[in-house]
Amino acid sequence: MNKPIIATEQLCKVFGRGNNKQQVLDHVNFSIFPGEMVAIVGPSGSGKSTLLSILGLLDEQTSGEYQLCGQAIDTLSTFQKSTLRNKHIGWVFQNFNLVGDMTVAENIILPLTFDKTIKKSQYSDKVASVLKKVSLLEKADSFPSELSGGQQQRVAIARALITEPEILLCDEPTGNLDSENAGLVMQLFHDVHQENCTILLITHSPEISEQCQKIYRINDGKLVLTSKVGLKDVV
Repeated sequence: MNKPIIATEQLCKVFGRGNNKQQVLDHVNFSIFPGEMVAIVGPSGSGKSTLLSILGLLDEQTSGEYQLCGQAIDTLSTFQKSTLRNKHIGWVFQNFNLVGDMTVAENIILPLTFDKTIKKSQYSDKVASVLKKVSLLEKADSFPSELSGGQQQRVAIARALITEPEILLCDEPTGNLDSENAGLVMQLFHDVHQENCTILLITHSPEISEQCQKIYRINDGKLVLTSKVGLKDVV
């Protein structure tokens, strides 16, 4: 039987101290298996982004256990966590997070600079490959300000895919897009998912979450599985 690629047990996150203490995540038990496409929904302030940040090794839990790709995160150094994150995880954010004074190609190359096993001579071929995947090959020399919001998000997805990650973590990836561009972005995610990439989406949109195999709802830091469908049922 497959082992989960992401697994938490009794995961808690507390901000503040004393009377100002706030429990943002409340004993979260959660697992994702390789190749799944999963959505987490919930109101603003419910803990969605905090959970995603912990899963993506951008933050740490207050208590509980987290395993990523079979490794207990608590046992790893900061450097080991960074290496694990760069190797296995691609990030897609609501606000794109592109560097304005860098070209599209330069933005996409950024994650490669942290992997010393990839030679600079390989960069251009890799960039061309992911830009072709997101249908923006002709925009390699453009700057983010010259692109539409939908195009910027597709560049952000290309940047996330450049290292060929096993996992995509997506924080409201369609939140700033109109319905047409949201559809294009979701089609990209489905294409990547068909290549056996594991995808976790944070979203407010029922139309987006219903395209996933599992839907979890989080409220007041508590996570509950609300829907599960077979792969054949996913658009």
